[in-house]
Parts: sequence; C-alpha cells; structure tokens
Amino acid sequence: MPPTPHAAHPPSPAPAPAAAPSDSVGLSVIAPAHNEEENVVALADQVAAGARATGLAFEFILVDDGSTDQTRARAIQAAATRPWMRVIAMATTPPGKGNGQSAAFHAGIRASRGELIATIDADLQNDPADLPELLRVMCQHNADLVQGDRSHARRDNAIRRVTSVIGRLFRRTFLGDTVRDTGCSLRIMRRPYALALPLQFRGIHRFVPVSVANLGGRVVECRVNHRPRVAGQTKYGLGIVQRALPGLMDLLAVRWMASRRRPTDFAGLTDAAASSSPVISTAPATAHAHEAIR
Repeated sequence: MPPTPHAAHPPSPAPAPAAAPSDSVGLSVIAPAHNEEENVVALADQVAAGARATGLAFEFILVDDGSTDQTRARAIQAAATRPWMRVIAMATTPPGKGNGQSAAFHAGIRASRGELIATIDADLQNDPADLPELLRVMCQHNADLVQGDRSHARRDNAIRRVTSVIGRLFRRTFLGDTVRDTGCSLRIMRRPYALALPLQFRGIHRFVPVSVANLGGRVVECRVNHRPRVAGQTKYGLGIVQRALPGLMDLLAVRWMASRRRPTDFAGLTDAAASSSPVISTAPATAHAHEAIR
C-alpha cells in the first residue's frame, strides 16, 4: 500500500541546550529503554545495520529511563566497542520507574546531532531494517515526518483492538488526525520539528504526527514491520483506566495546545533559535539527562 500523505492542519545537572547538528551525522536514532537488558545489544547492532543501509552517517542514542536491571551497564559495555553508539541516562526518575517515553525522547533529541531524527522502541518489536524505506518515502514526498504504520501486521487482543479504534475515532474527531498508527514509535522527522515537539509533557509521544502537522509540517505514513516481543515485559496496560482515560486527557491537552499555538517559520530555523524557545527551555527536572560514563 503506498504511503498516504496528510496535509498540515549526584544532584541533577542543569538542563543542557540542544546539541548542534553535526555535518558528520546525518541521522540520529533514539531509543528509550526501561528494563530492556536482554534487548539492548541486539538493538544496537540491528540499528547500525538499518542506519548504514540509508547511506547516511549515523549515531545511535540509547536513553536509559530509570532501569532497575542491567540495561545501562550492558548498553555502556556495548558502546565501548561501537563508536557510533552513545548512552545517556535520565537523572531523576521515580523509584523503580522511568519518566516515560515522552521525557526520554525529549532528552534524546536534545542530545542528538543529526539533521534527521529517527525514534524507535527498545523492545525489538520495531524493525530497524525499515529505516531505509522510511527515508526513501520522506525524500519521495518531501515530507517533514514519516510515520511508521504497523496496523497491517499487529495481532492484538480484543481489548486493545477496541481501544485503538476508539482512540483513532477521537483523534480524527477532535484533532483532525487521520494517521492510522500514531502509537508506532518508528518514525523519521526533520530536526527542527523534533526540537519543537512539546515532549516535556507526559503522553505527547502518542501525538507526534499531529503535533508536527500542527507546526505546519507535511506528514506521511509508511508500512513497517511489527515483530513479537521475545524478551522483557511489556510496559503498557490493557484496560480503560491504564490507556483510554489518560489518552483522552492527553488528547484534550493537545487540542488546547493546538488552539493556542502561533505560527512558526521553520525555514532556516537554527538549533540556537529552537533551544531558546519557551516550549523547550522550560523542561522539568524529570526530563534532565546526563551522558553515562562508558
């Protein structure tokens, strides 16, 4: 199925400014990880294979989000022999928990150096081999974000299917969001849009495509692979309380933010301008990160 275009409708360290893009890094791949010790090494090698196939110079940033297992240790050990890999850790997390994907993506994007930003889950259910196709679709459609679509390949239970249908209906009704699989973490976006996403707010990672569209960006979808989890445990609840009600509150928050947003000219936007944006500079302490010692 061809991609569908969508019209634009220690004490905690001080927060660091966004890293400047580097001419030597064309693609930054960012993966938040919470208790994924059995997956991080395989993930790093699969990301490297997929990123190399794009033809771009790349880096892989793994964000340890409050893991209580050996995720950080194994990632740091892997990075010692993989010069394209970096490991950062969330500095302030609730005991035994992470701050969630939104905060981890927020930290990883600001530590990145690529002109293009890819995001991916750390559980190996997203397939890094899809990165070249996502990039091809981005170039073909001159898109600002290419969103992965796993809907053709998922085999969800009845509860998750129902909540997904309801969620899509509400997003279309209240946000004008026609993206089918907005929950898929596998995507590529242009750096200025990645920096402008309000990911310092919990739950916004589920609304990345419509947020880019609200910023005036062109969003397209692309079919991607979906693989079963083979190690670790899922971090998502299945019930109404765990998913539907928080999702509805997040949706209303995104609608409010869209109604209050003012036009931004992204043509020629620099990282210095982006990092001085009030949306970015007010990141809470929970979104702080520091680079782990390898």
